[in-house]
Amino acid sequence: MQLYKILEGLEADYNKANDGMEISGITHDSRKVQPGFIYVSLLGVKENGEKYIEEALSKGARLVVSQIERGANVIKVKDSRSAYSLMCKNFYEKASDSLKLIGVTGTNGKTTIVNLLAEILRSAGKSAAIVGTMGINYNGNVIDTGFTTPDPEILHKHFLEMKNSGVEYVVMEASAHALALKKLEGLNFELGLLTNITQDHLDFFGNMENYAKTKLSFFDGKHMKLGIICSDDDYGRKLINNPSMSLISYGLDNPSDVFAVNTTSDFRHSKFVCNCLDEIFEVQTNLAGKYNIENTLASIAAARAIGIKKQDITRALRYINPVEGRFNVIRHHKCNIVIDYAHTPDGLKKVLEEAKALTRGKLIAIFGCGGNRDRKKRPIMGKVASGLADKIILTSDNPRDEDPLDIISEIAKGVANSVPCEICENRAKAIAHGIEHASPNDTIVIAGKGGEKYQEIKGEKKPYNDFDAVYDYFRSNIKLQEGEDESNS
Repeated sequence: MQLYKILEGLEADYNKANDGMEISGITHDSRKVQPGFIYVSLLGVKENGEKYIEEALSKGARLVVSQIERGANVIKVKDSRSAYSLMCKNFYEKASDSLKLIGVTGTNGKTTIVNLLAEILRSAGKSAAIVGTMGINYNGNVIDTGFTTPDPEILHKHFLEMKNSGVEYVVMEASAHALALKKLEGLNFELGLLTNITQDHLDFFGNMENYAKTKLSFFDGKHMKLGIICSDDDYGRKLINNPSMSLISYGLDNPSDVFAVNTTSDFRHSKFVCNCLDEIFEVQTNLAGKYNIENTLASIAAARAIGIKKQDITRALRYINPVEGRFNVIRHHKCNIVIDYAHTPDGLKKVLEEAKALTRGKLIAIFGCGGNRDRKKRPIMGKVASGLADKIILTSDNPRDEDPLDIISEIAKGVANSVPCEICENRAKAIAHGIEHASPNDTIVIAGKGGEKYQEIKGEKKPYNDFDAVYDYFRSNIKLQEGEDESNS
């Protein structure tokens, strides 16, 4: 593609004689530069892209985008991150403009809502893609990007492939990092949803004010037709009370445009009556718990806002299974086991509250915290767990470059002395220990990793999965019992 097409709509200072130059690719990673590429120098969180300009040029980069440097081979811009997103959009033929984008932001619930809404759309005969924590998913293609919201180069490349393969809707998670790093610059959304804003990522944002401000910036009214906001969230109510755009509210505890009554839930499903802008829905889902009812309300509000019929919505919700790693229940005569991705204080609180409400015996919480992430939340999560669980087993999550026992000790500072608390660094052994000592009618909540297939330790992602750990225990226990039976016969 010629340079002038890639720079369309950008404010840039460069040699106009280069307008007709053919560009074969765009990247911000100097290691990926190939002859004919544009290298975009980003002022990174950990690394400064300016350091790699010479390397990029030596590998054949034709031009460099920078907000600092000047020169014959430099395109000078005010903001290189914004420019990177807009250039990627142009390079991939502005494919996003041909897609109906729906963005979901918030601390918790994004993945569930994205998957619920995509399945509702597909059930109604629409071609829908998913972009989020569990990767990019469309027309049978599943791509692991490693990010909740991929970098612009990856995002727009797949937007073009989606467009060419007939995708109509893209339901995507909009992370706070993506908003802060301007990955979504140039995208126009049909709808934007806000679930909630609670403590997370303060290692990056510094404080809740900055974190919340970044999330709320998604709803500035400039690139979105309609916002769908949870009225049960403090920050959501601020948006509702001071709207900069058209909004629909949903919730369970505060007045809302979309709400539920007659709610019932157990470990297998939930039932409720939904009032969606005075239209009544009888809803049954395979998702358990109050917060999943809220997630379902958000999905109903969004689906109706884009014209999906009532009967298509209720039919889809009846048959949709829980998203992997989001309040997944393993029912066993030994106990009920809940596996959930909850890794924030609010997320852990919600999953433990739901499990406790459904449990006749004791509630056992098994969790840890990620390394090289928000350390402030660790004792808070310990406090949250000790306020709800009858027993706590602290273990390793994704320690990354930290010592797992150091992380565990910080969590333990928040655990009340009155609650039995054990430490078992090995996560699989912690799970086996929890099951081994559970009684009938007890519930074990294994939180933090959900459906993740690895543990990140010292820069290496080692194979691991909470579901596998549970089933490995059961398989080993069955073999042990069979061996005992044979020896006693």
